[in-house]
Formats: sequence, C-alpha cells, structure tokens
Amino acid sequence: MKPRYSFGGDEHIFVEVDEEMSLEAFFKSLSITKAVRESQIEGVTEICPANASCQIKFDPDVIGPDDLLAKIQSLESAADEVEAVLSTRIIEVPVLYNDPWTHETLMRFRERHQDPNGTDLEYAARINNFDSVDAFIEAHSGAPWFVSMVGFVAGLPFMYQMVDRPRQIEVPKYLRPRTDTPKLTVGYGGCFACIYSVRGAGGYQMFGITPMPIFDPKQETSYLRDFMVFFKPGDIVKFKPIDRATYDKDVAEVEAGRYAPRVREFTFSLEEFQADIDGYNAKIGEALHGD
Repeated sequence: MKPRYSFGGDEHIFVEVDEEMSLEAFFKSLSITKAVRESQIEGVTEICPANASCQIKFDPDVIGPDDLLAKIQSLESAADEVEAVLSTRIIEVPVLYNDPWTHETLMRFRERHQDPNGTDLEYAARINNFDSVDAFIEAHSGAPWFVSMVGFVAGLPFMYQMVDRPRQIEVPKYLRPRTDTPKLTVGYGGCFACIYSVRGAGGYQMFGITPMPIFDPKQETSYLRDFMVFFKPGDIVKFKPIDRATYDKDVAEVEAGRYAPRVREFTFSLEEFQADIDGYNAKIGEALHGD
C-alpha cells in the first residue's frame, strides 16, 4: 500500500502506511518520522510514530498545511531507501500471570466479556487453539515483542509479537470496556499486547501483572528519574513469567529504590529477522542474558 495522507484539523498531518500492522509497515512509519525529524522542517512541533502510521503536528502560522504535506511526501522516497536496521534496547519484563488482582477485576466484569464462565486467560487459550493456559502463557512469553507505539494513555506501550503471522495470537477486546483495570496489567487486544501504565478503564483482556513501573510522573522511581516514560517505539520486550514470591520481592526492591530492569543494547535487522525468525529470536534471547 502506498502511504495515504490526510489532515487532522488545522495542526496535524496523518500518514497511514498500511491498513494492517506488520513490522514492514512499522519500519516504514519509523523511517518517515526519522526523515522528518532529521530534516528539521521549520514549524514542525511534534512527531509521533504509531503501529502502521505516524502523525506530524505543526504550527500553521509558521508553515502552511499544503507546504508541509509536500515536504513530507518528498521525504517518502528517501525513507523507502533507508535500510531497516534499528539501534534499540532489549528489555526483560517480569510478569505474574494469572495474578490475584487482575483475576478479581476480570471476575467483577464477566457480564461484559465474551465468555462469562471462564477467565481471560482461559478464553484466550481456547480461541487460539492451545491445550491449556500454561501452553498459552508459554507462547505469549516465548517470543519477543516490538514496541510499535507509546501513548493513548501516558506511558502505555503497544507491542507486536515477533513471530510469523500464522502464530500470531489474536484475542478480541471485551464486549464493553471495564471501568477498572489494575495498574501495570499486561493486557491484550486484537494482535497487540500492552501494559497499563496507570489504573483506569480498559477493554483489553487481562493476563497478568508486572511489578516493574513503566510510568512515573513524579520521577521518583530509580530508573525513571531522567524521564517519566520508560518505553519508546522500537524497544524489544521479552516477558518473563515469575511466581508470587518473586513478584513480592521485586515490588519490595522497587519501593526501596533498588530495582533495575534487565536492559541490553541491540542492533535489530529486519532483513535478518525475516530470513530466520526463530533463529533471530534466539539471538535476541542470548543478547538479553549474555554478559
């Protein structure tokens, strides 16, 4: 699909790279926003890459909408030629699957769910043809995820699993949104995982909870003192199943200011990944746990 451009009010240009999510569409969006950022167009005030699109905010008193549109379109061909290589981070996120807090919440809202007689994990496992919840958790945590955008709620990452399309987990959102979701819930909707950065309403299926803060507007968390939002587009996430004892220990470490996420620098190549998905994911795992 050739990118489709449209105006969002008087101050935004929206670029739709594709109608469906893929790593190719994500990298195209990332390339366009990188080209816009590096061109330093006068009047551009904000650049936001998303799953398979991007949005550019501008000051119409500095640059006219049609002039900016022409400039962005002129950068499109250059973005096509950019090699799909990204200097990024691999981040390990511990998850207590089937935890008591999300379980209590999902049971309060069963009348809004497709399967009022089961849990979110049981429903997700069944419709994705897994024999058990444990097998589903193994698939959910077994392969890494790309952070394709951050937002909607401050600090909330949307993540796309790095597997071939036949193995993509797909789970619909609740029939009607909940009015409550615990903070740091690991959720799922469509083909996207997310981590709820704050407590609030939500419609994604709830699979577990992480002890690792990802958003701190007060910047009191040890690893969020430089910037209140932890994730950024292009990060690679690897979920790590943990038990209740480990969860409690990690929470105590966070409260004491000693918790440090496992993070490794990594250069990701889309071409190498596509050539051998499982082999490349194994390489990501080795990089995460190597010295």
